Amino acid sequence: MIEISNLEKSFGSNQVLKGVSCTLETGKCNLLLGGSGTGKSVLLSCIVGLQKPDIGSITFDGTVYTNAKVGIRQEIRRKIGMLFQGSALFDSMTVAQNVDFPLQMLTPDMSAEERRDRVEFCLKRVGLENAGNKMPSDISGGMKKRVGIARAIAPNCTYLFCDEPNSGLDPATSIKIDELIYEITHEYNITTAIITHDMNSVVGIGDHIIFLHQGKKLWDGTKEEILNAEVPELREFIFSSSLVRAAKRVEEEDGPQGLEQLAQEPLSEL
Repeated sequence: MIEISNLEKSFGSNQVLKGVSCTLETGKCNLLLGGSGTGKSVLLSCIVGLQKPDIGSITFDGTVYTNAKVGIRQEIRRKIGMLFQGSALFDSMTVAQNVDFPLQMLTPDMSAEERRDRVEFCLKRVGLENAGNKMPSDISGGMKKRVGIARAIAPNCTYLFCDEPNSGLDPATSIKIDELIYEITHEYNITTAIITHDMNSVVGIGDHIIFLHQGKKLWDGTKEEILNAEVPELREFIFSSSLVRAAKRVEEEDGPQGLEQLAQEPLSEL
């Protein structure tokens, strides 16, 4: 569990985060939802330590990360996996070498054979067991995302952060990536945070959703609760999606069982 308390962050006269407090729950997909420029990326940067907040605290499973000693911060960082928006694979390395990279950096006590076994396991877990010798230029965008996920979980991460994992993907591939992140989160009991503005992801894997608007947290809850949220800014945001309008209609007509069935329907039929 990651607890964020009263976080503020400014860049010059521009205050981006305005007293954000929220909890990222263990074993759940925690979605940071909001439009462009609402503070999602800055919040994530503060949580992982790329930015230092002006005010507030961040706690990882009871250990205060903000202003902690270097050794404590390094220990927490070793438990963090990151899936970047553009995958950020090394073009000069094979798929297997990309997945092996964090193992070389973060697990110096592992032998070459142990690292090789771990790489093979992670690639198999994301369905790429036969792609280890390929170069990033030889694989599709969806496969690159899968490699990015394999690399993120390779060091047995406790916390997984995903920056718009569906960016640039077609709808069918986006669903598969969402499902993979969801499965890994629940299978390994990871605290997962996902930056998104995609309501398809919210309806599909939103265990816990945090809605940001103009640097403030205006609402949090589950994907079942979000359809009935009374926050005007949130309602304006979510009901701009045809999928969510369909989900609301199905919920009113058929209840929770109808929502489960809707989640399995092809997007073209909505």
